[in-house]
Amino acid sequence: MKVTIIGIGLIGGSIAISLKENGFADHIIGVDRSQENLDKAVRRRLIDEDLSFEKGVAAADVIIISTPVDTLIDLVPKVLDLIKPEQTVLDVGSTKAPILKAIENHPNRKSFVATHPMAGTEFSGPEAAIPNLFENKCTVICDGEGSSKSAVITVKELYESMNMSIIRMNSVDHDVHAAYVSHISHLSSFALALTVLEKEKNEKAIFQLASGGFSSTVRLAKSSAAMWTPIFSQNRDNVLDVLDEHINSLAKFRTLLIKKDFNKISELIEEANRIRKILK
Repeated sequence: MKVTIIGIGLIGGSIAISLKENGFADHIIGVDRSQENLDKAVRRRLIDEDLSFEKGVAAADVIIISTPVDTLIDLVPKVLDLIKPEQTVLDVGSTKAPILKAIENHPNRKSFVATHPMAGTEFSGPEAAIPNLFENKCTVICDGEGSSKSAVITVKELYESMNMSIIRMNSVDHDVHAAYVSHISHLSSFALALTVLEKEKNEKAIFQLASGGFSSTVRLAKSSAAMWTPIFSQNRDNVLDVLDEHINSLAKFRTLLIKKDFNKISELIEEANRIRKILK
């Protein structure tokens, strides 16, 4: 199986590692607007060769588009313009409804499968690619009824080869749920990091006092602005909805602290502990 990956960063590079190690792909082609990224990917043996956009698309059985979501609305149709019916195209973006809307009438729509592998780290670039990033994680296939049966089977086999579980969801529901389980976490982390940096000017003190709890809470604040700004833009309404609810929850704690109502604070903490049953 020949696989072309467009966008050789953390996700694209980690997919390349997995597909080479598990034998799903016997040849991996890299396409990226940054020649520096491609050179790094070749040196790290993430890819077997780099090609131009047109040649990379033409050479593959499967094309994986792993670029920031703001590029997908233009990029996915361009890829679909070039493919043959037997080729399969998938994306790995964190928002789904906008891209699916953009290609709903494309003649090669059935060759495309919209996916979101729920995995990542706070780092970016081909140097951030790691083995086993997707092990025992979940991937979402969205609006799969618009894809051909053969394309969906190919994509399922790809993700199953990386030991991922697969769920199916419509794109609108996906974007709502992604706002709640992923996008708000990043936004909160960015906000907390800015709060600490504003109130604590002594960076050495931050480093010395930072415990595991603080580090894990603000870990996502290290994430790439180039990746996350487009996500917030495309999923703005859903993110605003969950952000309003988050602000309400913070306001409750603030009011209770002002009132010194620590019994009620304890109740809220115990209520929040119910998340353990979900995140085992």
